[in-house]
Amino acid sequence: MMIKNKLTSRLVVLVGLAGILLSSCQQQSGGATTSKAVADTFDVYEGVEFDMPRVQEPSFADNIVSITEFGAVGDGLTKNTKAFEQAIEAVAAKGGGKVIIPRGMWLTGPIILKSNINLHAEAGALVIFSKDFDDYPVIETSFEGLNTYRCISPIYGKDLENIAITGPGTFDGNGDAWRTVKKSKLTESQWKAKVQSGGVLSDDGQMWYPTEMAKKGDTPGSNFNVPFYDTKEEYEAVRDYLRPVMVSIVSCNKVLLDGPTFQNSPAWNLHPLMSENVILRNLNVRNPWYSQNGDGVDLESCKNVLIYNNTFDVGDDAICFKSGKDKDGRDRGMPTENVIVKNNVVYHGHGGFVVGSEMSGGVRNVHVSNCTFMGTDIGLRFKSTRGRGGLVENIYISNIDMINIPTQAISFNLFYGGNSPVLEVDQRADDEARDDKPVPVSKETPSFKDIYMKDIRVSGADEALALQGLPEMNLQNVRLENAVLKAKKGISAVDADGIELKNVQVVTEQGPALTIYNSKNIQVSGLTYNETKEPVVKVLGPLTQHVKLDAKDFKDMQKQVSKGKDLNDAALTME
Repeated sequence: MMIKNKLTSRLVVLVGLAGILLSSCQQQSGGATTSKAVADTFDVYEGVEFDMPRVQEPSFADNIVSITEFGAVGDGLTKNTKAFEQAIEAVAAKGGGKVIIPRGMWLTGPIILKSNINLHAEAGALVIFSKDFDDYPVIETSFEGLNTYRCISPIYGKDLENIAITGPGTFDGNGDAWRTVKKSKLTESQWKAKVQSGGVLSDDGQMWYPTEMAKKGDTPGSNFNVPFYDTKEEYEAVRDYLRPVMVSIVSCNKVLLDGPTFQNSPAWNLHPLMSENVILRNLNVRNPWYSQNGDGVDLESCKNVLIYNNTFDVGDDAICFKSGKDKDGRDRGMPTENVIVKNNVVYHGHGGFVVGSEMSGGVRNVHVSNCTFMGTDIGLRFKSTRGRGGLVENIYISNIDMINIPTQAISFNLFYGGNSPVLEVDQRADDEARDDKPVPVSKETPSFKDIYMKDIRVSGADEALALQGLPEMNLQNVRLENAVLKAKKGISAVDADGIELKNVQVVTEQGPALTIYNSKNIQVSGLTYNETKEPVVKVLGPLTQHVKLDAKDFKDMQKQVSKGKDLNDAALTME
């Protein structure tokens, strides 16, 4: 039987802590099957905490053509690259309109979009992108936040206005033809089948590559699958390694993705970059769980964006906000800002909603609500590291439901080392990526502040809330209100300043409800917890300032607080 103890007092901890805070979200009617009646009454702007302009939606002329008018054959065998190109060109020449993809299996190379084009995939339409690497020339672009060269994307648009991809059809990126695969990600029978399909193995036999050229590109000096060479010719020599994102929208205005399924991408699935007035709704975004860099959507350096009524089941982060990496991101100087995320369901992914780690241009003014995360490695995930720079601020999260989260339900990690969340938890004891010694603050120092979470429900996680700032740049002003967090372990805060927990219920299997290290200005009121052998609040490390308690609970908290070696009775004082 759970015994509930309520701290009606306000606990102000001026002491060591780590951590950050996050907001919330509860699924209402998410998914790509939202009915027209619901869509007609749904106000995506309702409850948004900041001012932002209404996102402009594209509109199109009445011109309509089908790709079959240009010789397309939907047998899954005939390559229709030319038919797509000619259909799009014909409609664009008339001032724009709709290009119809009817029911059938349409094999094609890259589809290059033009302004004023609505690419509409009807029910039963399956667009299958070619496995022939020769169809995808190497172009100058950005990937993983860095300026680089990459193969052109299966769907590509740059410097366009008024574009859309609509309809209930499916776009398949044939990602298995591109991706390297780790043996540890597959069962024995799956690995055997992969090896027998062709390709080559790494020298240690633990990695499968589609071609020898792809293996050659996987050099020790690469950064998150971005190799570094001096010339385009050197990149072309390892072309097969340069897996593209499936949908690349670069420097575009008035973009709508509404209705389709996007699946099996070579790298990230959807990548709006440096664009504005972007709407992503009623989408089904899918990737195999083992897919390397198999993100759902990576919104990078974009502004005025709506993401709602979508489902995600992917191999990496699901809904991820970025703004460039390190110097390339700082030089670009374009934050992701003014974004509303509502009514989304994530079935699998490294993170449900994610900021970072490439956030060197900043992220601000973001509303996330009414979302459900089921089995994501982390639910709400904020990540960065020294060297990034960038400011993340004004993030509002509410009404979030999470279940079966294998690591942290809510995670702030300013020592992100690039591993999957599960690996990071396994390696945390080694502290390989963490250096607790402060370093000088500079333009390379990332900063996260003013993050507000409320109405969060977690039913099953390894850890409820992990707040990990930097010694030289603490997490600042993070609030969690009205939350029920059921996890093996409770809340930890390290290198944090201005953390507020209000009406939070923590149900743990082990350890204290709250652990604080190297933090200050901690306010706790209405904390409800289940009684364990461990103390309610555990303070670690040197204490240079007092822990202040209301008089009513002072005596009780003296018993409930575990005192570190530098925390004596004199340090516990009444407010």
